[in-house]
Amino acid sequence: MTKPTRTTRVLSLSATAAAAALVLGLTPAATASPAPAAPTTALRWAPCDGPGLDPRQQCADLLVPMDYADPRGKKIRIAVSRLPGENPSARRGALLLIPGGPGGTSLDQPSEKARVLPKEVRDAYDLIGFAPRGMAPSTAVSCGLAPSDLAATKLRPWPGPDGSVAGNMDSARRMSQACARNGGELIRHISTANEARDLDRVRAALGERRISAWGVSYGTYVGAVYGRLFPGRTDRFVLDSSGNPDHTRVGRAWLAGFERGVEDTFPEFARYASAPGTPHRVASTPAGVRRVLLELAARLDREPLPWPGANPPVLDGNELRQAMLNAFYDPDGFPALAELIDAARTGKVPPAPQAPPQDVMQNVTAVAMGTICNDVAFPASAAAYQEEVDTSRAAFPLTAGMPRSPMACAAWPFAPQEPPVRITDEGRSSFLLVQNERDVATPLSGARAMRAALGRRAVMVTVNSTGHDAYLGNGNACGDAAVSRFLATGRRPAADLYCR
Repeated sequence: MTKPTRTTRVLSLSATAAAAALVLGLTPAATASPAPAAPTTALRWAPCDGPGLDPRQQCADLLVPMDYADPRGKKIRIAVSRLPGENPSARRGALLLIPGGPGGTSLDQPSEKARVLPKEVRDAYDLIGFAPRGMAPSTAVSCGLAPSDLAATKLRPWPGPDGSVAGNMDSARRMSQACARNGGELIRHISTANEARDLDRVRAALGERRISAWGVSYGTYVGAVYGRLFPGRTDRFVLDSSGNPDHTRVGRAWLAGFERGVEDTFPEFARYASAPGTPHRVASTPAGVRRVLLELAARLDREPLPWPGANPPVLDGNELRQAMLNAFYDPDGFPALAELIDAARTGKVPPAPQAPPQDVMQNVTAVAMGTICNDVAFPASAAAYQEEVDTSRAAFPLTAGMPRSPMACAAWPFAPQEPPVRITDEGRSSFLLVQNERDVATPLSGARAMRAALGRRAVMVTVNSTGHDAYLGNGNACGDAAVSRFLATGRRPAADLYCR
């Protein structure tokens, strides 16, 4: 569920994979006593490496068990960063920045988020970033995949042009075998529950009795799992752009969400791409935009075009569909998608943008597959996937069966080491969900499932906006105000809120 970067949003896979003033009354949320200042001896802070960082940002390493069932056994390193709060007299505690993914990192985010967070939030919290287990510069993992298996349409498993999943099953076996061969012992211990346990070790090392968090995309599931495993240690938790937490499906439910997410978002793109004066206007009506895209994808299925610099170096129907999906993460991607459609219709596709370095892609992919495949067992039957894909293709032609197709987990060689965590309403009422109505990666239907699972523990703010990442991203002023007020004061809307 990671948001693609601005330069790669439309034409390649991201390095992984959400108005009016607040008008409803607010009530105080349950709050912790002020947390003590973080001790200076628990973590050895030093200046962080990297361009563009706030000079006050510090970094440290924390050793945690690789296997929490053997806490005295082998240790791995978790890289942590901190940007101290700006007003010690107003300090509330620490705010964990939980990245999306799986395969994301928030190590640089304290500096980045400090540029957009309101002063009252920056005053109240030390901003804490980290690289999850398996992600460099924490102890890193790689599956050593063949370069062709790092293609966008392999990592998100698009079926063949005829809807067949046979090629996906072949890829699943090849990729999972590479992880078993090259991933070492660590690949078996990458999971959402273990990431949550790592975060509790971070909390303890910071000297915080309770901790606050801002989780985005997949990070919302990490935050919810943390709140289930450590219900007494949550202070103020913001879940921004949540997926369906169904513990029987986990990653399969997130992948399936793209069906609804694309359909929710497509009308916005169609209005843009059919408006008079739009550069590279696709059609004269929104219905015409849909027809053009479906017909063009079908033509490219039959007659792919050369696409220099892409992996693979062709623009086929699935590459176009993947470009559509990437563009829908942020309306800023709409113009580039319209341009790509226009170029493909003329048969002259410009070179693809440069892909991320291969070692980065290897690392991101290994962590993503390890997390999703270790969280819950996936079906192994090709026939079961084929049946779902056939149904999905008929109901959701824009996504052509991809959300139901088998990924590497269909052939994962390791059984989950523990049952998946079931999100419930047990614990402190300390969650605020914020969710855009039109979100391709974490659709509103999935966020509503998270809201229902948390029950009395949560309040939800639904934002009339388009794109992934709602708070201080693709949302609106009303939603931003509700989240900022919660982080700064602990007050949430009295009931679920709709922000027009």
